[in-house]
Amino acid sequence: MIILLCPGQGSQKPGFLNSWLENDSFKQNIEALSDTISLDLIKHGTLSDEETIRDTAIAQPLIVAASIATANLLNRTSVAGVAGHSVGEVAASYISGVLTEAEAISLVNIRAKAMADAAKATTGTGMAAILGGDEELVLAKLKEFDLYPANFNGSGQIVAAGLSSKIKELVANPPQGSKVIPLSVAGAFHTSFMEPAVSKLSDFVSTLEPKNPSMKLWSNQRGQLVDSGKDFLDLLVGQVANSVRWDLCMKSMVEAGVTGVIELSPGGTLSGLAKRGMPGIEIVALKQPEDLEAAKALIASEG
Repeated sequence: MIILLCPGQGSQKPGFLNSWLENDSFKQNIEALSDTISLDLIKHGTLSDEETIRDTAIAQPLIVAASIATANLLNRTSVAGVAGHSVGEVAASYISGVLTEAEAISLVNIRAKAMADAAKATTGTGMAAILGGDEELVLAKLKEFDLYPANFNGSGQIVAAGLSSKIKELVANPPQGSKVIPLSVAGAFHTSFMEPAVSKLSDFVSTLEPKNPSMKLWSNQRGQLVDSGKDFLDLLVGQVANSVRWDLCMKSMVEAGVTGVIELSPGGTLSGLAKRGMPGIEIVALKQPEDLEAAKALIASEG
């Protein structure tokens, strides 16, 4: 069983679209998505610097557009399912047939702006990755510093979020056996700090008419399969202010019989987690157009 993985925020790098834009179909797809939300995704994926594409309002549409456009270069007839990490769930909603391209890019545009606004409403928040350490001890340390476990990424990696002053304390006093690395993000995502964004997103989602997924679709809530398009969107909205359980997603994928994963552009992060959290499966990360052949071969092996 081959599935697609849609990366989340933080996977984008300056200029990552340059080589992909040599593909005419990809370029036309990005141009159309740009027009839909009146945001120059080509400029941001080629010329904008790291600080610019770190901006949530730009990063999220850019990542989702790249995932959609690379998915459209693949024959998905033999693809059995899809899952997205955080904002990657929006790309997954399109790939699974829950939303159209235009609906998905419009949804992520609103999500990004709402989360950026929520981050600005409370200045001095941030996130940090905790690598290693006993999970129980890590969670106890986060509670001690009044921080939230925003992402459970599996393979001994938890992302903490909250006030920047508390993040600094955590970096200076890491949980036993762990290393804490501050992340270059603009806010405390997937925490109660994002509650203002939830209501804005709910208002938009209420105007959509989602279809039920045409393939297996996993939710970040607790790694469960979701067979209702409406339920998936409701979970996606709530996830903005709640922990991403990518660890449970990977566990559920393995239990479902997944044998191979293809991480869409900008690939690298989720495939790295899969190597440690889903041992024994075949993995392809679409980092450059040259990786398409390996992805197509993996899909064809199922056909």
